[in-house]
Amino acid sequence: MERKWIIEYQDYLKYERQYSAKTVKAYTDDIADFCNFLTENGGGSSFAAITENDVHVYMSYLYEQEYKENSVSRLISGLRSFYRFLLKNDYVNSNPFIYVQLKRHSRALPHFFYEKEMNALFEATTGNSNKDMRNNALLETLYATGMRVSECTSLTVQVVDFDNRAMLLHGKGGKDRYVPFGQYCENALKKYFAKVRTPVMEKYQKEHDFVFINHYGDPITAAGITYVLNQIVKKSSLQTTIHPHELRHTFATHLMSNGADLRAVQELLGHSSLSTTQIYTHVTTENLQENYRKFFPRA
Repeated sequence: MERKWIIEYQDYLKYERQYSAKTVKAYTDDIADFCNFLTENGGGSSFAAITENDVHVYMSYLYEQEYKENSVSRLISGLRSFYRFLLKNDYVNSNPFIYVQLKRHSRALPHFFYEKEMNALFEATTGNSNKDMRNNALLETLYATGMRVSECTSLTVQVVDFDNRAMLLHGKGGKDRYVPFGQYCENALKKYFAKVRTPVMEKYQKEHDFVFINHYGDPITAAGITYVLNQIVKKSSLQTTIHPHELRHTFATHLMSNGADLRAVQELLGHSSLSTTQIYTHVTTENLQENYRKFFPRA
């Protein structure tokens, strides 16, 4: 991200607004936290490239990390102020935080994809090119496990257990967990290993254990995953944007909508607290309509 803009903003707060050193540090730390989230989760690589969707996903992430409403409000307020500064100096064209409305005791529901939308994304990865096979395996893995982007970039061959159809994921805070995966993910990964990863690694004489690679055989980055997912969306019939973290939301939402136990979902997501998982207890519109038609006498 543009470090020089942050330095200019610090000077603005210190000399023009005459904020205390403690306040300036708090504002700067908030920007740093936002940048770290984007780096770890494949968000925009420039302040000018941040969209309202990135902001919405970030807010969902804050609640997932059990931030209190007051803390979220303070973070968003500080970032909105930073973007007002960038906009005033013509560094960006818009303020993605301007329309964020925070009400007391309100939480932004995580954005997710409906099953039909996921099918459209998978349809866009069909094909026998190296890119299609890699993209299909990547999409299947993210959706089938609900793993974080950082967990995906650090995923190694050794932790993928095809015999038991499970992966050992290394989560935040050194917490490990086993997450199962299904037949679709297994088929996609085996095809990707045999026809893409091994030949590409041999071609470019690469030696490492990371599962997902770019077209040069190097480990894929969080930004690379974001790029891949955006290319899939562009190729699909969907008129939307995508953030990698939304596939984690989708995984959890689809489990809950189909009757999964809350504690099981907590374990699969690697949440330390059950209250964090409860944000996914919302049900989809399709599920609401199905129950309405089934149980309401005049439906």
